[in-house]
Amino acid sequence: MTDLQHERLGWWWICVFAALGLVLETLHGLKLPVYLDPAAGPRRLLWTLAHAHGVLLGLVHLGFAATLRARPAWEGRGRILASRLLVAAAVLLPAGFFLGGLVIHGGDPNALVLLTPVGGLALVGAAALTARATP
Repeated sequence: MTDLQHERLGWWWICVFAALGLVLETLHGLKLPVYLDPAAGPRRLLWTLAHAHGVLLGLVHLGFAATLRARPAWEGRGRILASRLLVAAAVLLPAGFFLGGLVIHGGDPNALVLLTPVGGLALVGAAALTARATP
């Protein structure tokens, strides 16, 4: 992806996940049982984590776009891999939290929460590649 594509993705991620935060606040304000019952505690936590990580990853994409502009000489496989890993992280981390909270089994999230550590590893890989390319 280009710097402009990362910038666009970053702003859309902030928009979407800030809106999710507003939805969560509305669920809380309306005191809906699906969100506030004691049994919904894990769901509430996972959806809050999806919101927070989504907004944060939007900001990371904006930072990555700025890095690409500041380092135009950074070309090749490392840049492409960092870009792809960052996109994967932006999708997998919040999706794992959100989808893991859709159906709770005995206080535990469903298996889709396992997308989250994969996304976390992708984020660490993208950050390491970017840090290595930045003098």
